[in-house]
Amino acid sequence: MTPLPRVGIGTDVHAFASLDSGRAMWLGCVEWPGETGLEGHSDGDVAAHAVVDAILSAAGLGDIGSHFGTARPEWAGASGAVLLREAARLVRAAGWEIGNAAVQVIGVRPRLGPRRDEVRDAMTAALGAPVAVSATTTDGLGFTGRAEGLAAVATALVYAVGSDGPVQ
Repeated sequence: MTPLPRVGIGTDVHAFASLDSGRAMWLGCVEWPGETGLEGHSDGDVAAHAVVDAILSAAGLGDIGSHFGTARPEWAGASGAVLLREAARLVRAAGWEIGNAAVQVIGVRPRLGPRRDEVRDAMTAALGAPVAVSATTTDGLGFTGRAEGLAAVATALVYAVGSDGPVQ
């Protein structure tokens, strides 16, 4: 019996760094010059991190914290693209292929629309599978509405590479 495809959900949230931090803004594997970066163990790329969570979850491999968390100093400062590539490698090594992912960024800045295609292409290249990208605001509500940080929610579909592999 061939295993059914699996769907995973991922979420990530980071506060903006202080204005004088000098921290670069990375969102969707793309640098955003002139924007204040996000706090985090790695680069704070909420879009990439949410997709990492989604693919790991779908493959039954845990979450971003179990593979790249603060207890793992070798991942400090890692880019979202590096984390996406490594998570995709783990998923594929476990006998799954990534069908696609979708991510929605929640916040008031930066404005994703003008660079949506660039972000989609960068994330797709890092993941090795199609990534759909969207954005929304919370109409001034909550920490994202007050421009205190960003959140992202992602879904991903994975499917078994073969019925004779390690996938159960």
